[in-house]
Amino acid sequence: MGSLNVTKLTGKKAKANYFHHLIRDLEALDIMVRDGLVEKGPIRIGAEQEFCIVRNDFLPNNNSLSLLEAINDPHFTTEIGNYNLEINLDPLELGGDCFSKLHQNLRNLLTLAKQEAVKQDSKIILTGILPTLAHSHIGLQNMTPVQRYFVLNEAAKESRKQDFHIHIRGVDELSFLHDSVMLESCNTSWQMHLQIDPDEFIDMFNWSQAIAGPILAACCNSPLLFGKELWHETRIALFTQSVDIRTNSFLLNESQSRVSFEDKWQRGSISDIYRDNISRFRSLLTAEFEQDSMEMIKQGQIPKLKALNLHNGTVYRWNRACYGVGGSKPHMRIENRYIPSGPTMIDQVANFAFWIGVMKGRSIQDENIHEQMDFKEVKANFFKAARYGMGTQFFWKGKNVPSQELLLDTFLPMARKGLRKVGIVEADIEKYLGVIENRVKKRNGAVWMVDSFRNLCQKKKKNEARQVLTAQLYLNQEKDIPVSEWEVLTPEVTTTFNIQKLVHHVMSTDIFSVEMKDPIELVVYMMQWNNIHHMPVVKGDKELVGLLSWTDIKKYLDSKEQVDFCVKNLMKTEIISISHESSLDEARALMAKYQINSLPVVKGSKLIGIVTSNDL
Repeated sequence: MGSLNVTKLTGKKAKANYFHHLIRDLEALDIMVRDGLVEKGPIRIGAEQEFCIVRNDFLPNNNSLSLLEAINDPHFTTEIGNYNLEINLDPLELGGDCFSKLHQNLRNLLTLAKQEAVKQDSKIILTGILPTLAHSHIGLQNMTPVQRYFVLNEAAKESRKQDFHIHIRGVDELSFLHDSVMLESCNTSWQMHLQIDPDEFIDMFNWSQAIAGPILAACCNSPLLFGKELWHETRIALFTQSVDIRTNSFLLNESQSRVSFEDKWQRGSISDIYRDNISRFRSLLTAEFEQDSMEMIKQGQIPKLKALNLHNGTVYRWNRACYGVGGSKPHMRIENRYIPSGPTMIDQVANFAFWIGVMKGRSIQDENIHEQMDFKEVKANFFKAARYGMGTQFFWKGKNVPSQELLLDTFLPMARKGLRKVGIVEADIEKYLGVIENRVKKRNGAVWMVDSFRNLCQKKKKNEARQVLTAQLYLNQEKDIPVSEWEVLTPEVTTTFNIQKLVHHVMSTDIFSVEMKDPIELVVYMMQWNNIHHMPVVKGDKELVGLLSWTDIKKYLDSKEQVDFCVKNLMKTEIISISHESSLDEARALMAKYQINSLPVVKGSKLIGIVTSNDL
């Protein structure tokens, strides 16, 4: 959507005006391509860096607007979540030491952000999904108060007419309903742009689709969401569902989500890519359009195609065709949207060099890839890579190939060839492709995070493990050394940062509960089998209504009357409970005051955990 002042597209007149400009933009694009007005060289690259803002305890910090004001630099802009910002890096001409320059430019801008963040008791984190994110962070209260985000949310909800259903199954499973598009704020990306000669655009676009799976496998670093271990690149599944405005039915009104990998090879012209998107996805937003694109062409002016770019900005293809104007010259580029932010600057620049090298290094045999591979194979490769990362078995040109073999034997040599072809200096080639090679041989960000998190959970409850993990992620990130060189965290690792321990750090969330009509005999055996001394009583959607202790029921162990009793007869309804955000001192004080050894942990009236004297 860029910086356009957008409004929701409603009413016959507004729709007619918007679609008129949309069609005129397509006609203008066709003419510019036909008449050679679209720039063919020099080729440039560009990038967008999304990042998370956290407090000193590594939980999200909702201060993006105040930080943006303090930074006061036009390279920075907002994101939908009030704990995220984005940097738009200046484009660079492809060649020479452009990747080292990009690395330095990124370092300078992030240093600026970090300097201002410290003044606001904040830190900057580069990661695809922040490990400390919780459900409480994705409500509308945390949406950046900028008009276009609220307009997009309203338009999406109105189109969908029901809550968004999120269901992701990995090692763990996550399933819930959400009432806004704020789930998009969980994802932070490193978006890479490559300018393309319009004469080669369709072939290059198809090639970018073909290589997406293997490229992604080497770059995964987002395996955790809300403390659950899901896909190696969970962003792919989450983003697809977070802005899916299709209603849940057997006959979907669109065959694809607005976030998608597409379903077919592209053929025809550049405009056909846009025509397909316009045909599939209804426009949600509109804006003021001062000039007609075709009239501008007739007057010898270059139009910005605002209507077309506005629509394109709400269709989130993982590889997206983009039109832009720089220095009064129009250009076309491919935007790679599937690479996550982080884990370090050097990892990101290496990802960029790797992608550009493979894009530019294809051989004659790789041309017309659409005639060699079925698109379903390419799409399957992409989603397998998102699920399994470096554990993926790819189907490549007629045979199954393990990811390491394909990357080391085919893609890395191709990338070296491509970077040399466009004149990248040898030092940069060895430096950045060396990062990729070591990562493929050792571990990527997803593997480091999964192995470290599993280790930490051996000695810590999940919420504490997530904060320690994020703190260690930050420390490694500040050194800007590749993730392949990071030591996997051991169970004993803690953090020297001053993180106040709260109830949610030590409470148990894997809890057994019963309902009021359950027989006491069942409760007795459940407590014996699982060696527990307190049993919460719930109804409906985990609403806490009572509590049973071993003291309450042990006298019925040898009594035949126990079979006639149900939980309701014996449970205590005057419950002393505590919030998950309370301090451990508060928990200790409550236990001492009421001479009890456990506290149900509630959010509102819902049971979310239990904390015992042993936990404290």
